[in-house]
Amino acid sequence: MPVHQQSAPQPTPPFDAPAARKLRIALGMGPEHVAYGIRTSFGLPHVTPDLVDAWERGLVSPGNGELIALAGVLWCSPGELIGAPRTLREHRIARGLPAEDVARAVGLELLAYVRMEEADAWRGGERQSAALARVLDLSLADLVTVTGREPKLAMMLRGAVTTRWQAYVRPVGKLLTLERRIVGHALRALHTEYQGRMVPTLSWGGGAAAAEADDAGRDFLDRIVDRFWSTIRRDAERYSGG
Repeated sequence: MPVHQQSAPQPTPPFDAPAARKLRIALGMGPEHVAYGIRTSFGLPHVTPDLVDAWERGLVSPGNGELIALAGVLWCSPGELIGAPRTLREHRIARGLPAEDVARAVGLELLAYVRMEEADAWRGGERQSAALARVLDLSLADLVTVTGREPKLAMMLRGAVTTRWQAYVRPVGKLLTLERRIVGHALRALHTEYQGRMVPTLSWGGGAAAAEADDAGRDFLDRIVDRFWSTIRRDAERYSGG
């Protein structure tokens, strides 16, 4: 049966399909029960069990009105059905801000700002980036992602853990405007952890242990940016006594 997707006037932040499915199952409901509740309680006659199933499988995402209705039927807040925003537009929508307000706050013409959102390519200067972080309440990790610096950071971090981490303290600190002490501590910790994982690949034994270590090493490098920010947060909590 073809799935009907109602167009929404405003896009929503990324929909957390697995969370929606878990909440439905926890309530002992089937897709047909969810669809019936949305149709009768929220006046959205186009919502069918097939559409609910498509939401949960990540084939389509609910619009704003559909998301609110789904949350109502699942007895949760809309925020519980929203994944972590990644793009500039997703962060803005998650904050409930119109593009005009963000453009004004960062000192850009509306059209210029909208084009950056559409291209997912931030081109603002240092002051504009700082203003963007304030208006969208972005963490440093979020700001690095939306301003397009994450691929370069990942490349530097991989170099730091696979070679001499000391050589990357200054460039990483400059890229992120972080103190060298903080960057150095994180890079040293990541380097030590990565090299420890790779020890079996350098041993004469080889075999299964070496293959497992090699897989673990690739996974480590694939998730190097997340590991870096986790290390930074852990160190900040330790120094603050948290």
